[in-house]
Amino acid sequence: MTQVILPPLMSGLAVGGAIDPFVTACAKASLGCDAGLMAYNISLDRLGAALVFAPDVRLSEAMTMLPLCGVGLQNALGSLAPPEVAVHLGWSGDIHVNGARCGRFRVTASSDESTAVPDWLVVGFEIPLLSTTRNPGDDIEATALYEEGCAGVEPVTLIESWARHTLNWIARWEAEGSRSLHAEWRGIAQGIGESVQFGERSGTFLGIDENFGMLLREGDETHLFPLTTLLQS
Repeated sequence: MTQVILPPLMSGLAVGGAIDPFVTACAKASLGCDAGLMAYNISLDRLGAALVFAPDVRLSEAMTMLPLCGVGLQNALGSLAPPEVAVHLGWSGDIHVNGARCGRFRVTASSDESTAVPDWLVVGFEIPLLSTTRNPGDDIEATALYEEGCAGVEPVTLIESWARHTLNWIARWEAEGSRSLHAEWRGIAQGIGESVQFGERSGTFLGIDENFGMLLREGDETHLFPLTTLLQS
């Protein structure tokens, strides 16, 4: 595996085989590793990476790192993929390439108490590079990166670019607040204005509130789902 070269504020931890970098990052975080640790796994058909954060704000605000990391990945793919490739983000963490699902983001933290400051928070993504369980075109709702004209995107370069773009957005978020991030995310969001289902609720995805919570219109009611509902245990 080619070593990933990360910015000075980050450190890399390569894992291989069937080891999940998200699980690895969570384990390291629970043991007290430094913020900025990125665990990653690159194989022939899949890549994944997960980044450890040490928030100094309450969880409800720290969860902004989920859409922020998504924007970082979208920007990274946008800079590396051919210009005709469209990359969008689903609110619940799905990554969409040319309209089809192509991987996902996950998030978890040391605590699920929204008003508490967590000891750590981990955001990670996984993207299929090649499909190993189907023929290209069998399922129009799912795809793999190399099937969408991105065979020239090197996984190592993509992870490095994700790290740089994510750090840039963290700096902007700290300096400017969420306004710029909101605008960027809304411009690449999947499904706003469309009918969606989340849990047992279904309705029209109206957009997001100031904390990136999903606003879902169901009949005469508007439901708010905060980002903390996406935490994995």
